[in-house]
Amino acid sequence: MEGYSDLLLYFAIYSFVGWCLETIYVSIEERKLVNRGFLTGFFCPIYGFGALLIVFISHVVSVVVIDYSEALMTSILLSVFLVTALEYITGVLMEKVLKCRFWDYSDEGPNLNGYVCLKFSIVWGILAFVLLQILHPAVSQVVLRIPLSTRNSIAIILLIYFFVDTAKSTVDALDLRDVIFNYSNLSIKRYREKITQARRLFLAFPRLRILNPGTNNRDIKNILNERWDKIKVEIKSRFR
Repeated sequence: MEGYSDLLLYFAIYSFVGWCLETIYVSIEERKLVNRGFLTGFFCPIYGFGALLIVFISHVVSVVVIDYSEALMTSILLSVFLVTALEYITGVLMEKVLKCRFWDYSDEGPNLNGYVCLKFSIVWGILAFVLLQILHPAVSQVVLRIPLSTRNSIAIILLIYFFVDTAKSTVDALDLRDVIFNYSNLSIKRYREKITQARRLFLAFPRLRILNPGTNNRDIKNILNERWDKIKVEIKSRFR
């Protein structure tokens, strides 16, 4: 296994690849460009953690299982199970801390409490195969060609960036949670401003549900749509 700097570079690369996959998928589904992901930047950390977990599993299995085909199949099966568990734990923790459900697979066939489902577990298996057979061998060759001092410098910059972005995104989500739960204590203007500021999160997670029975999610949708309609009118007026 590589050093910490290399692992951080792999994490960033695969988080970016995951962001690309998520953004393309959701943008096609929503028929408009959507900046997918909890973080403000172009990264989906769960893909980074998932990819590192898959690579680690592959290394461990290759030591125990001699036959290449058996080792690959075992690695993929273990990856499906463990990465699905990672996704489940992530979903539960985010909902407990932020009081928001950022994804819900209840309508995606066989699922476990809406946090994970068979459909996307199979997708994780396919991604694990592509990662181990094609992507990681190529990425690791490129990364290891970079001088060690440069890799260390890039890793430090990335570490600082992820810390700042994670902190900011978490604060924004907690602020949104407080606004939703205390909406009755806010003026209508202030409430609308806060909901509008959180537009990126609502667009990034179309199935976002605020776990407060007193909140009318339809009002949130109307506020966001009204703001978007105003923006479109302003744009059209400028080009007349």
